[in-house]
Amino acid sequence: MQTKIQLINTKQIEDGVRLILAGIGDDPRRVGLLDTPRRVAQMYQDFLSPSSFEPTAFANSELYDQMVIIREIPFFSICEHHLLPFFGNVTLGYIPAKTYLGLSKLARIVDRYARSLQVQERLTTEIAQWIERTTFPLGVGVIVKARHLCMEMRGVEKVGSETITSAMLGVFRDDAAARAEFLSLARC
Repeated sequence: MQTKIQLINTKQIEDGVRLILAGIGDDPRRVGLLDTPRRVAQMYQDFLSPSSFEPTAFANSELYDQMVIIREIPFFSICEHHLLPFFGNVTLGYIPAKTYLGLSKLARIVDRYARSLQVQERLTTEIAQWIERTTFPLGVGVIVKARHLCMEMRGVEKVGSETITSAMLGVFRDDAAARAEFLSLARC
């Protein structure tokens, strides 16, 4: 059973939400807003508390040396600059060396890093570096495609625009053919 890592001080969030409500000219004691601070604190608790897990790595006894790719793992995160959501999907791949990972762990590591205040560039790099540190593969590739509400709801207001970031390590960075194969299979 997975448990949530508790990172949130809900009382401070509730107090802060009351201040925000008053700051925007509303009454936090108004009937429709009475439970809003608690609901917002719960939302942040749910959204910013990743589930704990143990990485499952298996010995690569068959000496599998081809790409393992998982496409379009959905994620949600919160932009650390505006506290607005950004969301999209992650495609990742690696070439195993001595060990390979349980497939569900690859999806869980996406959630682990997405469930924090983030920027897309760091999210992309953290996922790639975790895979590299955990299995020491021959290469790792991560592509993140996301829509940012901080760009769609405010500022330039470009609804539907998509940001793509990538991190390439090992042979995916150094070998043009391996990189091209990964990008082809990832369909990017």
